[in-house]
Amino acid sequence: MTDAGSANDAVPILLTIGGIFLIGLFADLLGRRTPLPRVTLLLLAGLLVGPEVLDLLPDFTEQWFPILTNLALAMIGFLIGQTIRPENLRRLGRRVLILSTSKVVLASACVFGGLLLLGVQLEAALLLAGIAPATAPAATFDVVHEIEAEGEFTDTLLGIVAIDDGWGIILFSLLLSIAERIAGDSGSLGVLLSASWELFGALALGALLAAPMAYLSGRITRGEPTQAEALGFVLLCAGLALWAEVSYILACMTLGAFVSSFAAHHKRPFQAIEGIEWPYLILFFLLAGASLHLDALTAVGLIGAVYILTRAAGLYLGAQLGGRVSGAPPRIYNWIGLAVLPQAGVALGLALVAAQAFPQLENLILPTVLGTTVVFELIGPVAARFALRRAGEAHA
Repeated sequence: MTDAGSANDAVPILLTIGGIFLIGLFADLLGRRTPLPRVTLLLLAGLLVGPEVLDLLPDFTEQWFPILTNLALAMIGFLIGQTIRPENLRRLGRRVLILSTSKVVLASACVFGGLLLLGVQLEAALLLAGIAPATAPAATFDVVHEIEAEGEFTDTLLGIVAIDDGWGIILFSLLLSIAERIAGDSGSLGVLLSASWELFGALALGALLAAPMAYLSGRITRGEPTQAEALGFVLLCAGLALWAEVSYILACMTLGAFVSSFAAHHKRPFQAIEGIEWPYLILFFLLAGASLHLDALTAVGLIGAVYILTRAAGLYLGAQLGGRVSGAPPRIYNWIGLAVLPQAGVALGLALVAAQAFPQLENLILPTVLGTTVVFELIGPVAARFALRRAGEAHA
């Protein structure tokens, strides 16, 4: 009876995983034949089968989502790290730094100014301005991978999304500190120290784990041993980062950057991760779609609309300014602002931090960020694919 009961318990799990993977296959095929990227299609499919529409997913899938988020973003961070090689930094480093800084500052400034003109409370405007620059590395990376984009524009885009969250965390922490000072709180020093630890602790952890991984990458044969090595180090890095309360995306990105720069056979671990990442991303994006709440859109109202428009305008203006200052060609600064529209998990995380620091503003901040994230998650990947095609670097 026990074996039969265990088998019956496994039925919904196996059926759910099998069904999700087949939906992912269909989204991949449809994405190649329509203007919609497979990320958007997976999000829409998740919304359809989720509790907001058909409610077909078992309750246990809600417990999967946080773990799958960590898995997917850890692998994405590691893969993005391989673009930060010394030769790429020499070629694109100054441009990426200027573009990213300009984009982050202008997006935040535009949102702040727009919300103040709308009459939003100063503290709320500061917090939403700090959340605005955050991007969605997973969605951007998958669009690049899906259309097999490569070239100067693609390298610049991946470099920007790789470091955006670092700048975003720093800026958010500074604006949160200012908001707390305005509100009369005394915790600003603690916030700054926490932000510094989250940033520099992540860099130190990634660099520390990169030394043994880079050493082993030249001494382990390709195939299954390399897969075990790559996945083991990436997940170890993510787990230690979560335990130490530092940015696991940044830590895994640093791990990838150092391994790509110093490993004797630096391509092997990245090829191993690329070979197994898609099933995890299918689960991640579909369950992300299932977690979207349509009622959040109705709660957004005028503040959400202004946030969406001013964030998009700030990203575009920041790309224009940063591109011209850095000497980038027009095809980069004309389209990079559109390519970085996706916004997802990091923004929601920052919104939760802001809501904890200012409980009185929770009913304003959380619905605004939740609702606008739905919009950016759906239209952002479409905009990114369009920008990559206009930049002439899409090959599929």
